[in-house]
Amino acid sequence: MVRRLTRRLLGRRARLRWVHLVLGGALLTPFHLAALTVLTATGLLRDTPAEPLTSQLLALALALPFVALAGLVPLVRTLEGSAARVLCAPTGEVLSLPATSAAARRRAAAWFTLHALAGGVVAGVSLAAPPGGLVLLLLPLFANLADVFGWAEPATPLPLAWAPLGVALILLPLPVSAAAGAWLARIAPILLGSTPADRLALAEQRAERLAERARIARDLHDSVGHALSAVGIQAAAAGRLLDRDPAFVARALTAIEDTARDAVAELDHVLGLLREETPEPATPVPSLANLAELVARTRAAGADVDLHLDPADGVATLPRLVSREAYRIVQEGFGNVLRHAGEVPVSLHLRVAQGELAIDLSNPTTGARPTRSGGGRGLRGTAERVAVLRGTFTAGPRDGRWHLSARIPLEGRP
Repeated sequence: MVRRLTRRLLGRRARLRWVHLVLGGALLTPFHLAALTVLTATGLLRDTPAEPLTSQLLALALALPFVALAGLVPLVRTLEGSAARVLCAPTGEVLSLPATSAAARRRAAAWFTLHALAGGVVAGVSLAAPPGGLVLLLLPLFANLADVFGWAEPATPLPLAWAPLGVALILLPLPVSAAAGAWLARIAPILLGSTPADRLALAEQRAERLAERARIARDLHDSVGHALSAVGIQAAAAGRLLDRDPAFVARALTAIEDTARDAVAELDHVLGLLREETPEPATPVPSLANLAELVARTRAAGADVDLHLDPADGVATLPRLVSREAYRIVQEGFGNVLRHAGEVPVSLHLRVAQGELAIDLSNPTTGARPTRSGGGRGLRGTAERVAVLRGTFTAGPRDGRWHLSARIPLEGRP
């Protein structure tokens, strides 16, 4: 029992809460001094008893409304939430978001006022009670202390009888701080916890993070999957022609080296985004401006690509987001051809007309040499890309060919 009481009064949590309360007293001080100055300058204290306590209480009553007004500032909730989480050890959730709604501002103002008021009381007790108790303990030895501290004069006849009160005054800040700290810890989640607007904002932030991670996962699947498919096909072709066509093998090995280097660069870029190491991409994000390179790598992997652009310079005028996502769609289509069809002719049509970008990619399904069994997540990821851009996407066999088609509107926002 004694150990538990000592921990509550002197433990680490109690010390942190005392610091938190003294911080509240420090925040109250400028408002309190300003109110005391106004009361003195206007002469409102002349008709009251000339006691310091009266002046302090009147100044406190005048200061608290202005403390509440300062608590309405949105940034106050951020600062107070961070301080409460670290020092107050609240019993529930405390947010550090700025107060964006009226309800959050009112709660933050109430918390700021209570924190400052409780902190002012604890700081006052911590500054005044221990020195007063020390005076009472020393009074039996130094009777002239009563001449210096007039309030101690009633204790001069029997100074030893006042010694217990002196001990109590020295220890008084401990229970007062513990009680005030525990009270603030209980009400912190109520006043600094989440409001409906906060929960909506947090849900939107989580949705944005999930959408960004899904986009990064799609990019990783498309870029690295395409590269690995190309490397696998090139390596297989080089193995078959190792003895008969050394020149082809040399070209295949060069293509493998280039493809692997590009894949590593994109992988490093994606991992950097996941670690949030660089706010800006370390390497340029590929778009349709890099379509020629993508077609060249696909042709080097063995697929004969027949490319048609309508108009020829139409892709150069596309919005950056559409161009980036269109590149990934084409990349995934080429990757599917390499993974599932092998070395077959591929037809790719890109057409910009009537306010939309049309992507049509097809390849024969008959007589193809499949290189992989089973399916992956590529088509689902491609459908998600098109859906984000408010477009339509279809994929499937028709008339002995595999068709991949996407229609992306160029007007409005995704």
